[in-house]
Parts: sequence; C-alpha cells; structure tokens
Amino acid sequence: MASIKNLKKDINYTLGDLIEECYVWELLNPKKDTKKSEAVIDEAIQIFDGLIVRLHAKDIANKKAHFKAIGAELETAATTLVAKINKL
Repeated sequence: MASIKNLKKDINYTLGDLIEECYVWELLNPKKDTKKSEAVIDEAIQIFDGLIVRLHAKDIANKKAHFKAIGAELETAATTLVAKINKL
C-alpha cells in the first residue's frame, strides 16, 4: 500500500496541474470567455476538498480498500477534467 503522504501528494499535484492548465489556456486565449475554464477550476477545487476529507476520515474498517478507492476516484476525476479542458 502506498503511503498516505504520497496519496496526498498525488492529489495535490494532479489537481494542481489541471488547474494550472486552465490558467495557461486563459492566458493563451485572452479573447475567449473564461466562464467554462473557471467552472473547471471550481470543479477541481471541489474534487480536491472532497478527496482530502475522505483521506482524513477516521474509523475505516478496511484502510487498504479505502485508500485504493480514493486513488481510483482521483484517476477518474482527473480524466474527466482533462476531457473538459480539451474541449475548451
């Protein structure tokens, strides 16, 4: 099982990079409307908050399965956000 510390780093770096991509898109496309990119940023922040809350949950029966599910959810959410960024 990967450490909780590494899982936190994965969450932070992955979602941080996606948010940074939105900001880069906004800089490269100054004449386009930024409402969609701001929505993607807000969604990434909500996903981050939700995953961190789940990561710090106490009284978990099967920790290994719990952390594995968080990692899988991060991967799914990141894939969805990348698709949304590509549509911008």
